[in-house]
Amino acid sequence: MRRRKTAVAAACCLALLLGTLLNVLFVPGSELPPPPPPPRDGAPPSPPGAPLEPPEEEGGGGRAALARQLRERYEEVLRYRQPRAAGVRRAVRPRERRLMDLAPARTSAEQQQQPRGRAAAERGRASAELGLEPPPLGCRELRAAGGVQYLGSGYTKAVYKAVLNRSLAVALKAVDFGGHDVARCVRQFAALADCYRLAAYKIVKEMVLLQRLRHANVLQLYGYCYQDSNDIPDTLTAITELGSPLEMIQLLQTSWEDRFRICLSLVRLLHYLAHSPLGSVTLLDFRPRQFVIVDGELKVTDLDDASIEESSCTSNSDCFMEFPARNFTLPCSIEGRCQNMNEKRNLYNAYRFFFTYLLPHSAPPSLRPLLDKIVNATGELHWGIDETAAQLERVLNLYKSGEYLQNTTRISKSEYRRVPEAFIPDENYRCWPSYHHKGCLLSVFDVNEAIEICDSYSQCKAFVLTNQTTWTGRQLVFFKAASNHIMPDPDKITYVKVTD
Repeated sequence: MRRRKTAVAAACCLALLLGTLLNVLFVPGSELPPPPPPPRDGAPPSPPGAPLEPPEEEGGGGRAALARQLRERYEEVLRYRQPRAAGVRRAVRPRERRLMDLAPARTSAEQQQQPRGRAAAERGRASAELGLEPPPLGCRELRAAGGVQYLGSGYTKAVYKAVLNRSLAVALKAVDFGGHDVARCVRQFAALADCYRLAAYKIVKEMVLLQRLRHANVLQLYGYCYQDSNDIPDTLTAITELGSPLEMIQLLQTSWEDRFRICLSLVRLLHYLAHSPLGSVTLLDFRPRQFVIVDGELKVTDLDDASIEESSCTSNSDCFMEFPARNFTLPCSIEGRCQNMNEKRNLYNAYRFFFTYLLPHSAPPSLRPLLDKIVNATGELHWGIDETAAQLERVLNLYKSGEYLQNTTRISKSEYRRVPEAFIPDENYRCWPSYHHKGCLLSVFDVNEAIEICDSYSQCKAFVLTNQTTWTGRQLVFFKAASNHIMPDPDKITYVKVTD
């Protein structure tokens, strides 16, 4: 009896062992993974860590997804192009046609699905001109460029400085092959040429917007050039006006007058964008690095992330704007659009990046109440861009005309002796903010204001009126710590303090 039980137990164990072995050997998916497929024609091998195949999506694989993105970018560019009168066709210039060649070609499967008439219309639409004017500068000037210097790069573009025609300093913008956008696209789709085209649409969009949005505070487009690069034919380089990077720390060390000019330039730009020929334009990537300074004026340089799309809504809760420190809910109009969302987004970004730092500090005391009112109203979005622009223009008028001095007591504490055609070369002391880093050089409306400033500094014993003026027409004045050495100078007038 015991032997029978032992045999039965042994048979059960053997059956269990055989079943487990069979499951391990023949379970689905137990085979070794297949080797990676060879690279597709014309595509670079996948970088380490990249998926073996582009991710599959509805309506086709990764290639179809990339084709959709290309078409969406192309159609976005067309929305910003120069409108033409109905039935009027303009001759396409050779350089313009190169831009049209960026139109995404349809696959053979897509062409078979469309009727012939629609396919022909589609080809005509793909060839539609982008409305760019003939560039004054192109490849011939670019080939002779000198002093090429790398300035920096972002997600999509690399920017260089160059000198054309031996005299004109310009900025060159081109797709950065090592940038985030191209690298991410190549990792996902393994198609360098198409990934380049996808990124190049951002430059084309920016070029179109630079020509459509003509304003003193929008960077000028000088031209563009196509040339072969990185084994890709017809890579695009945009040639634009050159500006200096906006460094906020340096701006905080400049005079209030120059900082006010930056804020005024920005508000004039935002007022134009709110009422532009394209409609209300918002800058989705609104940061100081998107702006440059040209001859003291602020100019927007990066427009590839600009948008004219107004958010649709069914209730006020759909019109929610979220910022790091504040959130806002705007009204939903009866047309189903969030009222002035593009304008308000620009304005609040101007407040948080510029106004709070640049407007109130070291401003003339009589202007500070108005400046504080402007900062508070924009920070709460109580005002729109029209009212904000009007109030800043009012500040400018008060400052240029000297009216801001009318409510101040201007009784001099000291007497001054006027010395015409004279200058004090040394005897400097430092003050802040100053137009001169080794001395105290300030702007004044008139001599009385210069006397008032000198009286307010204990170390000031004299001042020199120069023949130089600021952008507002105010006179630049050197304030001096002594008057021991007075030199002749026909262009200057010196005032020496004779009593304290």
